[in-house]
Amino acid sequence: MLSKNRIKEIHALGLKKNRDARNAFVAEGPKVVSELLDVFPCTYIGATRDWLSAQSETRLRDIPVVNEITGDELRKASFLQTPQQVIAVFQKPEDTPFDIELPRTGLCLALDGLQDPGNVGTILRLADWFGIEHIVCSHDTADIYSPKVVQASMGAICRVKVCKANLVETLENMPSDIPLYGTFLDGENIHRQALTDYGIIVMGNEGNGIRPEIEKNITRRLFIPNYPEGRPTSESLNVAIATAIVCVEFRRRTVVAPSGNPQ
Repeated sequence: MLSKNRIKEIHALGLKKNRDARNAFVAEGPKVVSELLDVFPCTYIGATRDWLSAQSETRLRDIPVVNEITGDELRKASFLQTPQQVIAVFQKPEDTPFDIELPRTGLCLALDGLQDPGNVGTILRLADWFGIEHIVCSHDTADIYSPKVVQASMGAICRVKVCKANLVETLENMPSDIPLYGTFLDGENIHRQALTDYGIIVMGNEGNGIRPEIEKNITRRLFIPNYPEGRPTSESLNVAIATAIVCVEFRRRTVVAPSGNPQ
């Protein structure tokens, strides 16, 4: 049975201030919850009989509270339009600062003021798919532990390390030999540029793009051309779609000069 107080506690975690205060977040659905159980401490599970019967005793034995709940109770607690068998509360990991040496060893993403939780979650999923293990977000980017981001990430939050930082200061302090990429309408055609397999790729806000304070630190300005070039078309791409295209291009064709510097 799912009590009214428990439902209230779960709903409270829809707000960032409550997630921060309780150091907790909500995840839903068999796939997401299953993956998170292997990574994050879980403090509560509410699930249907079918889901619970499919779990081993050892998998759930250390969770303080496990409730068998009905589909109707699940709908009352869920943040989803179509709830899926299980809802859980997990502990957030400790925040860690972004190590400016990480971009020497591989590609990192930087998210500058992204507001849409669905975009942020999708970008987490893309990073996971393309082997990008670290993302640094500006403080005004959507919280990665919001229910919508967690759901859209589809478990990628387990494998991609994300931290919040003052993005302007972070990029200003980046060593000069680390390439800083960004996408702009006046950039160079990404398909014709030599790309490295290390550095930082900055993706900007859905409406305003990369803010000027960050733009001045970008050393490699890229442009995703439409087809055919010059044809009247939409003003811009959705930021998650743009991130997918950029990631594909970097992974498809990366070039590193013998010196280790970008060509």
